Amino acid sequence: MSASSALLDEEVRYKGTIELLKAVEDQHGGVIINIEEPMDSYDFASMLQDSLSQWRTQAGFKYHHAEPDYLMLVYWIPNTPNTIPANASHRISIGAFVVNNNKEVLVVQEKNGRFSGKGIWKLPTGAVDEGEDVCDAAIREVKEETGIDTEFVEILAFR
Repeated sequence: MSASSALLDEEVRYKGTIELLKAVEDQHGGVIINIEEPMDSYDFASMLQDSLSQWRTQAGFKYHHAEPDYLMLVYWIPNTPNTIPANASHRISIGAFVVNNNKEVLVVQEKNGRFSGKGIWKLPTGAVDEGEDVCDAAIREVKEETGIDTEFVEILAFR
């Protein structure tokens, strides 16, 4: 990014009629943006889009991840293997403990998966989709695996 350092020295820059965000180069050749004054969200979105486009063009930055208080772009030095790790992630799974009015517990045998064909009975389980509420996921997984409509009551355990 050092080739574009001159562009980063100005507080607000224009390319034609495109306004870019104020940025300062960091010790790793990246840029740090510190928004100190409130701005209209539409103006910010437009400036961010234009700035990202400019930085990608200048240095080959690629989107890596975003958090509520920052956006991370990365650039790997050419002609060497890229070893930048993927953004941290996780997977949430559920197991549904379903009891009917007769105090019977619902169990299933897998048709697919590692317990398929082994005669093992287990609780309905499955992965929570990204952005899905855990309670909704439990109801959905029971419906998918058994066709039974259920009502979520409470979380019994969390690990």
